[in-house]
Amino acid sequence: MTKTYRELLAERRELEERIALARDAERSQALATVRELMVEFLITPEELMVRRGAKKTGPQPPKYRDPVSGATWNGKGRAPLWIAGRDRAAFEI
Repeated sequence: MTKTYRELLAERRELEERIALARDAERSQALATVRELMVEFLITPEELMVRRGAKKTGPQPPKYRDPVSGATWNGKGRAPLWIAGRDRAAFEI
């Protein structure tokens, strides 16, 4: 027998409720476990916070210098004409 659209929606609501209850129960147990481990190993909340390295913003220090003009380039973006197609090692600062 094929279920109707409304019957399927009712089943979905019931299943979503059961999923939410199971998740809440497992979440509570997970939190209890984490708290126990924090106490046992003297872990602070700050240690649990994942910090990503700050993105560098603004101008970067130059890596290359043109000995003729004194112009510099940080190696990012399009290469200036004075270094394009040449060995960059010769221009390193």
